[in-house]
Amino acid sequence: MLKKIKLTEDWASVVVGIALIIAVVATSFFPELPKFGPKTGWTGWTVLSAEVFTTGNTLRLGMTFLYFLFFALAGTWMMGKRGKELITAFPVVFILSMLAQLIASSGSMKNLGLETVLFSLLIGLFISNVLSTPAWLKAGIQSEFYIKIGLVMLGTTILFSEIMKAGLFGVLQAVIVVVSVWYFAFWIARKLKVDEELGIMLASAVSICGVSAAIATAGAIKGDSKKLSYVISLVLVVAIPMMIFMPLIARWIGLSDEVTGAWLGGSIDTTGAVVAGGTIAGDTALKFSTIIKFSQNVLLGVAAFLISIFWTYRQAEKNGTDEKPTLGVIWERFPKFVLGFIAASLVFSFMIDGETAVNAGKTIKSYQSLWFNLAFVCIGLETRFKDLVTLDKGRPLYAFLIAQGFNIIITLIVAYILFGIFW
Repeated sequence: MLKKIKLTEDWASVVVGIALIIAVVATSFFPELPKFGPKTGWTGWTVLSAEVFTTGNTLRLGMTFLYFLFFALAGTWMMGKRGKELITAFPVVFILSMLAQLIASSGSMKNLGLETVLFSLLIGLFISNVLSTPAWLKAGIQSEFYIKIGLVMLGTTILFSEIMKAGLFGVLQAVIVVVSVWYFAFWIARKLKVDEELGIMLASAVSICGVSAAIATAGAIKGDSKKLSYVISLVLVVAIPMMIFMPLIARWIGLSDEVTGAWLGGSIDTTGAVVAGGTIAGDTALKFSTIIKFSQNVLLGVAAFLISIFWTYRQAEKNGTDEKPTLGVIWERFPKFVLGFIAASLVFSFMIDGETAVNAGKTIKSYQSLWFNLAFVCIGLETRFKDLVTLDKGRPLYAFLIAQGFNIIITLIVAYILFGIFW
């Protein structure tokens, strides 16, 4: 009799993520996600009743629920866990994520550029802190697993052809900004006596690509989900004034559209806020901001790999071990879901024709976003808001704001030199 295979959470997320990607690209076995109104957002009951609360949309909602439950259960089975708790908790988490999507799809929220993950987190935090999360719901929460599945699928949106549209300058800016800002952010966090685990998450979020980078870093160092929730909250909140005021400042000081776009794309931490800020600045700025943002996103896999190695050596040093970690130890700590992310990116960049990659990528992107929404509902349900507010007496907040200020300045300088002088 064959022994049952028990995968780690990382490997299970790779299998599920790749399976979902294949289902979209190679088969027609995937449901259409429910709709939440027009692209500009719903503005009243008339729109909701006509486009959201319909029989067809209810069927799409039911099919989506069953589809995601199936893959969540498949991953749970592969990890050798019981599915009973998941079956009980998943419907609640799914409904809450749909509520977050509905709120984020309103016209007012879209105008502010607020993303669904923020409302997913807030809804979870409200239940956890005001109503109290019941034990049976906590037992079925799998926030990290959902996050890792989403990250594997995120790889399909990182296309190298898009990166190269900005040419050498775009890639060069991304490398300079990511390296310099990451080092400064980590340094200032240590100066303010923020613990290293949180400091690394902060540094990655500020320097690379916000939420996704914080998630990948937490996976690479096996970080605390409460600290991850804190970092993501900071990223999403601080991005709002940046996307509103930076385009206005760029216009006031007379920056060209190319420099403005490179500045926005290199310093604003969330893709949604980058698009919103670029839209305010104009079509050319939007194009450049999006490409520069993609240029930084593509460094996510490389950064996660280097961070996992750095953290392994750091832990050995902290434990007073002179012996350098072996390749085996580094491999053990390495976040395997990053391999899925890189594989998906390479396949969609070089092995699939452009039209297929674009069309399938839209569906995969929506699926990836839903996994993230599920994850942040779970994180909120597990987190006490009091812990976030009082964390380290506000030192992480100061570290984040100082690092973000440095990010804004250094990115402006680099963008001006590359796209204002040499472009």
